[in-house]
Amino acid sequence: MSGRWRPAVLTLGAALLLASASACAKSEDSDTAGGSGTSASAGAQVAQSAAPGAKSCTLEQFGGTKIDLKTAKVGFSQSEKEANPFRIAETKSIKDEAAKLGIPAGNLQTTNANSQFNKQISDVEQMIDSGVQLLVIAPLNSDGWDSVFAKASAKKIPIITIDRKINATSCTDYLTFIGSDFEEQGKRAADKMAAALGNKGTVAILLGAPGNNVTTLRTKGFKDQIAKVAPEIKISFEQTGQFSREEGQKVSEQLLQSNSDINGIYAENDEMALGAEVALKGAGKKAGDVKIVSIDGTKGAVQGIVDGWIYSVIESNPRFGPLAFETATKFFNGEPIPEDIIISDREYDESNAKTDLNSAY
Repeated sequence: MSGRWRPAVLTLGAALLLASASACAKSEDSDTAGGSGTSASAGAQVAQSAAPGAKSCTLEQFGGTKIDLKTAKVGFSQSEKEANPFRIAETKSIKDEAAKLGIPAGNLQTTNANSQFNKQISDVEQMIDSGVQLLVIAPLNSDGWDSVFAKASAKKIPIITIDRKINATSCTDYLTFIGSDFEEQGKRAADKMAAALGNKGTVAILLGAPGNNVTTLRTKGFKDQIAKVAPEIKISFEQTGQFSREEGQKVSEQLLQSNSDINGIYAENDEMALGAEVALKGAGKKAGDVKIVSIDGTKGAVQGIVDGWIYSVIESNPRFGPLAFETATKFFNGEPIPEDIIISDREYDESNAKTDLNSAY
């Protein structure tokens, strides 16, 4: 697998790191969205090495009861419509890994909030009432989960959050967060933008949805790094595209009407980047006239690099199933689980986009 890797915060013990990498590699034949084939290791999610002194949680500390996942009732709450390739791959990975573990189909409850936070809260509370013994949640927002925590805590149900972090206390409100270093993703995107523009020009930011730490940290990382490495690059436009292709296109059309000489667009996910590509074509721009840097690693965006419309994509790996269930298994076996499990993400550019297209989801 080509592409640059960078260290970030630490998070996982060596045993979990090796086991989860192995589990991920074994699962890859079926973990990709859309049914296209990849090699066994192409999309494996790998956790970074654990940092000394990192906060952790055991079953005894949490006050829970040991269960066998093969007979357990598990709930998975998806936050957004599965029209987004990231969400498709994420949900598929959870379902595939549950099946591999032998969890009966009827014991895995899955819900989708369709980007409605009140619905997600209601979905999770209903799963708790129905008797689930483990919750895996892809949160829509980072705040507003108090009622869920109260219900889950009363029944000692561990919560693993994936992709987005909840602002709460680990080992009390939830067990652990598994996901990317979002601020680091923003910094890496800034480095790519600086290289694309030769350290000068004007850039627009298509912000993700407000109210979650992904948007906040990807924005902070990008702005801080641009100020550090390319202070002559000016950010002239910022507006939310709600992590949506349609909104990304709409916002980009507005951008191009008021800032026709824009040099670069930083999209905080691939769907908005692909919407920006449509807007650029509609405005009569040619491939490469405006440099687009994005985050996610979908096939559509990586193909955009091959076609010349997108300059670079920083991966955000959605295949959480193997690592989530590996973490849960170790927790119920009494092993300490770190507060944060940060995964390593690759990146795509013209040097590897064509050869590594099948690694995208």
